[in-house]
Amino acid sequence: MINKAFSFCLTLALLFITVLANAQQQNTEKGPVNEFFRSNDKIYVIVGVLVIIFLGIVLFLIRLDRKIGKLEEREKNNPL
Repeated sequence: MINKAFSFCLTLALLFITVLANAQQQNTEKGPVNEFFRSNDKIYVIVGVLVIIFLGIVLFLIRLDRKIGKLEEREKNNPL
């Protein structure tokens, strides 16, 4: 189970790195919302919040997987 969780997290991390590499390209799209976020450097705040939320969800799922694994193992060892 831990190997599955580790490989899943590694895959997501590599995917995130590739997305960040592609995000470094200049965005030529003009619009009031894009100009506002880029002029005030709020885009980095948004990206930071999204990363924190994403990491929280991943950590929650890993913890939940471990708890379920322990319950399954306990059920195998002590059947009713």
